Amino acid sequence: MSLLKPFSLRIFVADGDPDGLRLVERSNWVGKAIVFPRALLPKIKQRAELNQTGVYLLLGPREDGEGEMLYIGEGDPVRPRLESHYAQKDFWNRAVCFVAAPGQLNKAHVQFLEANLVRLAKAAKRLPLDNGNHPAEPSLSEADCADMQVFLENMLGMLPVLGIHAFEQAAPMAAAVAQTVLTCRGKGVTASGYEATQGFVVRSGSQAVGASVPSMQQHVRGMFDLREELIGNGVLQREGDHFLYAQDYVFSSPFTAAAVVLGRSANGRIEWKDAGGRTLKALQELEART
Repeated sequence: MSLLKPFSLRIFVADGDPDGLRLVERSNWVGKAIVFPRALLPKIKQRAELNQTGVYLLLGPREDGEGEMLYIGEGDPVRPRLESHYAQKDFWNRAVCFVAAPGQLNKAHVQFLEANLVRLAKAAKRLPLDNGNHPAEPSLSEADCADMQVFLENMLGMLPVLGIHAFEQAAPMAAAVAQTVLTCRGKGVTASGYEATQGFVVRSGSQAVGASVPSMQQHVRGMFDLREELIGNGVLQREGDHFLYAQDYVFSSPFTAAAVVLGRSANGRIEWKDAGGRTLKALQELEART
């Protein structure tokens, strides 16, 4: 994504219910997001926005109940695709559609957006995808490709504000709010990371223990499942008796980051320390006083 710039969003709560239908517009942009829970689709499917060409995200709980999964699709228009998923796809409970005024998007445009969203989600590995295949990127003219790249960047900027972080990769170290490198050690492994606006970033090349303690699955099941998922999708790769991080990875908190590294429940504010041995907790307390 290009250099971050300030922007504003206008959120219209169409039926007065904050959890209901929301129309989200970004300043100086032709696109619009339509956000709604699955239960509302029969009531809102006649809306003009859903009869436009667009790209959409479906989100809902995983089968094991731990965290969310994601489906990315496109439609010309989106309404028939959403109706099909309403009848046939079980997991999702909320949807976000991105459309534009009539004539602004065509089938090739939204295929381009869909292909790039799938690519970014697979690279970030933040949520498992329900998509079976990786769609091919269509051939676009140079001008259309440039326009859709801007459309994509605007979407990606809006999604975290809407609570969707599936496409975010770790920000470069220079872009992090706090650039102090912290270290977590235990059981012969060492990991390094830092705090960022997205969460807590564990850096590529960090180590994680080769096996979690038996109690981790019982007492911190969500962290255990996340660790197993990262092993399964290649973020954590086996090297001898431990694992290595194959990429920078953003965790929701330093607690989860430390637990995955150490293979047990861990207080991340105590386990992560700077070069002088000061804990993250001590650093935060110091910053609060200055």
